[in-house]
Amino acid sequence: MKKMQLGFILLAMMILAACSMEAPGSSSEEESGDGGEASGDYTIGFSVSTLNNPFFVTLNEGAEEKAAELGATLTVVDAQDNASKQASDIEDLIQQEVDLIMINPVDSEAVAAAVESANSANIPVITVDRSAAGGEVVSHIASDNTAGGEMAAEHLTSIVGEGAAVAELEGVPGSSAARERGEGFNKIAADSLDVVAKQTANFNRSEGLSVMENILQANPDIKGVFAHNDEMALGALEAIEASGKDIAVVGFDATDDAVKAVEDGRLDGTIAQKPEMIGEMAVEAAVQSLEGEEVEASIPVELELIK
Repeated sequence: MKKMQLGFILLAMMILAACSMEAPGSSSEEESGDGGEASGDYTIGFSVSTLNNPFFVTLNEGAEEKAAELGATLTVVDAQDNASKQASDIEDLIQQEVDLIMINPVDSEAVAAAVESANSANIPVITVDRSAAGGEVVSHIASDNTAGGEMAAEHLTSIVGEGAAVAELEGVPGSSAARERGEGFNKIAADSLDVVAKQTANFNRSEGLSVMENILQANPDIKGVFAHNDEMALGALEAIEASGKDIAVVGFDATDDAVKAVEDGRLDGTIAQKPEMIGEMAVEAAVQSLEGEEVEASIPVELELIK
């Protein structure tokens, strides 16, 4: 009987010893483990200049779709074309400790301080469509706005002829898009067109309408118009059609409304920026950067003339 008891005790001790050989925490759950943050498991803040513009709506949709595909969380805030609100929105994202902030600036100069705040918080920044005049950014994803402006001037010249009087509707003052598109347009127009009027309409359709009405009163003989975006172009087109004049209009962005207007023969052309692709590429660059991969400082997106 004692031998049997001793046998049971020895057997129990062997079982306990075998169990103790597995190190604490070495279960299959531990082996799959956290291993740090999983690929794509990031929170990305996205400050958009305005979601009241079809171009940026499409850009945002592209970003959201790509974020969902990569498993990242995209927190979107709408600056409503207000530089002060954008600064406040970015500070909120910094307080939320997001992993990276993508910024589509309202004003390239004004946003610099917010970029610097993100830098101070060690939160990387990517600019989208419009650049920042200060602070450090990982990458800038945008079309070549200067080349697009040149393309618009060349196309408008081909319609109205050398030396024709034209007007230019400018975007939000201080935005890199307005500055660069204007530079490109005027680089060509200086030798081929007579730009008799320039006025900002803040990338807004209703302002494009009212500004164009004023330009037509002061310059009734203009033959063409270049607008820095399609919203202003479509507003200008309304004013021109109401006046009964035959004036060529070229826009920029290739929004759905503008492309339809081109197809209907009302708008004479628009420069396609492919906003959905810009949004997709921005999120891809953001995740790559967070994964520790090298990202190009400037990532261009192809332009196309729609006519």
